[in-house]
Amino acid sequence: MLRKLGSTFALALAAGALAQAPAAAQDAQSASLDAQVSLESQFDSMLGTELRAPKTFEATYDSSFERQVAALADGSQGRIGVYAIDLTTGAEVGVLADQRFPMASTSKVAIAATFLAGVDQGRWSLSSEFELPGRGTYISAREHLNLMITRSCNDCTDALLNAVGGPQAVNAWMRSAGILDFQLTRNIAALVREDGRTDPATEIDLRDSATPRAMGQLLAGIYQGRWLSPSSRQVLMSAMGDTVTGKRRMTSALPMSANLAHKTGTLSRTASDIGIFYTPDGRPIAAAIYVTGQSASMAVENGSRAEKLNARRLRDERIASITSALYNGFGQQQREPTDGRVWATANYGSGGQ
Repeated sequence: MLRKLGSTFALALAAGALAQAPAAAQDAQSASLDAQVSLESQFDSMLGTELRAPKTFEATYDSSFERQVAALADGSQGRIGVYAIDLTTGAEVGVLADQRFPMASTSKVAIAATFLAGVDQGRWSLSSEFELPGRGTYISAREHLNLMITRSCNDCTDALLNAVGGPQAVNAWMRSAGILDFQLTRNIAALVREDGRTDPATEIDLRDSATPRAMGQLLAGIYQGRWLSPSSRQVLMSAMGDTVTGKRRMTSALPMSANLAHKTGTLSRTASDIGIFYTPDGRPIAAAIYVTGQSASMAVENGSRAEKLNARRLRDERIASITSALYNGFGQQQREPTDGRVWATANYGSGGQ
């Protein structure tokens, strides 16, 4: 399995800060460690870092499958993050799986899950109507959610985000689900308005970011029915199954029989796709792929429409090639659980649709 070796420099700073802290602060730090908060999150919290260059990670590869994924996720033209897990066996593969990437519209899965959790709690219903921001037009929550996922409607997303209580409410729900390396900061209107101020290929902006592993955990939990009622889970999985965006990404790499349910994301110099698909023998795979760069620089892309379109094509191709490798690689692995645990605690219809 791919393993990230933590930065020695960051580890030293974290240990030093802990040693110099008062007893109460040490207890708090220890509690955070016990809760498995990542070293990256501690490092950022202690130093107040919002924007920084990516750390260098070394990885080891235990199989030809992992080596193939790592080769396809080569970061020489921009950072690429991958995480995938077989929900039957628990087998994982990852490249920069614990490094933050801009979520773009993949965050809409978390927003939808937060809203649906509120439905399950009786706080609102799918028939409740909410305004499209600034338009004076009201449509049902079910319509908002379907448009938000299937067509990545930004106004519909902000309508549901307003309904749940803003980014902080989504962050709180994710923390309650045990997913820590996730941070939603702005609504979609602000995110789009401020897009392009940093280059995600060379800098990590913690705002509106998550790790591929965190998003894979989100998908896995939704599929397994950990947090949502069966009906709410059905609503979200069905919407993801009807997604029409990103036709050259995961969709282009998988056969129809894989029954892909997914959500795409796109911003300046970044493209992403997160979803669940099935191996030929019916095992569900949760995967999250984030690709940045693939051109000489942001200035080059901004200076030429042809360069921008070519970079977009290359980012899509990277996602497609990695998806194909995941489908084939997991498909060739053994079905039997590796440690006796049953990972897929819920079956989702016929073929996941």
